[in-house]
Amino acid sequence: MSQATTGAAAPQVTPYRAAGRRHLSDRQILLLFILPTMILLICMNLIPLIYSLFLSFTEYSVISGTPPAWVGLDNYTQILTSADFWANFATTGRFAILSVVLETAVGFGLALLLRYKFRGSGIITTLILVPMMLSPIVVATFWKLIFNPSYGIFNYLIGFTNPNTAPEWLGRSDLAMWAIVIVDTWMWSPFVMLLCLAGLSAIPDYLYEAASIDRASAWFQFRRITLPQVMPLLLIAVLFRTIEAFKQFDLVMGLTGGGLGTETVSVRLYRLAFQGQFDTGMSSALAYIILVVIIAISNLLIRALNRVREG
Repeated sequence: MSQATTGAAAPQVTPYRAAGRRHLSDRQILLLFILPTMILLICMNLIPLIYSLFLSFTEYSVISGTPPAWVGLDNYTQILTSADFWANFATTGRFAILSVVLETAVGFGLALLLRYKFRGSGIITTLILVPMMLSPIVVATFWKLIFNPSYGIFNYLIGFTNPNTAPEWLGRSDLAMWAIVIVDTWMWSPFVMLLCLAGLSAIPDYLYEAASIDRASAWFQFRRITLPQVMPLLLIAVLFRTIEAFKQFDLVMGLTGGGLGTETVSVRLYRLAFQGQFDTGMSSALAYIILVVIIAISNLLIRALNRVREG
């Protein structure tokens, strides 16, 4: 008998396969990790958003104990025809224009000064960025002490050495808004500076070298090279600061409490929703009007940003 017939049969070699084990695809793993987060975000954001939109068309108070009563567009009509609400929007617009213009000018100027490396520039840049890292209510409390006419240092720094004749920044209606603008500028100019520094550092050196060879003046180099190159990031800074300015609440409440002609729409919204009669329906309508205004302004700035990029 041959060896093939007498010997033991050779075992079949099969690849190892884990019994009952199911391998997940990359897409399934992706959904496994992302799906719980998406569900959580929908429950925490989308559902309250839709419910608040419904409440904006109703007469409802969260402390009344009665269900919402549908009133249609009455809340929106009352807001848009109220002189007090328009005064709040005018105050907010004035604050946004003053603060954003000053923050843009100061932040861009600081970026131009710090674009060139020198001894201690890193430490100076870090110290300048400190204000934007602080809590707004802490900043407001800190600046209330600085603005105090008796022992604050702000009046002394601008030349008023006699406390009896020094202006009371947080006690006069003609100065209170400027006080909030000054604090907001001090706090958020570093944000604009940071974005502008990123834009300035990305400008190629050969552009300036070519301009110097052609004997271009410093103003020509700034107008034709520096400003166009940094403009996209500058507009992004303006976009973010404008949105935040229209939502300003912390500094106003911390410095003036919304008095002396500084009541912004955010402060008015807070008082409608959480003070007095807790008018939830009216405050929801005001919140959506603010949202529409912010979206409209953002779209205008985004279109300007797109035109700059295309140009």
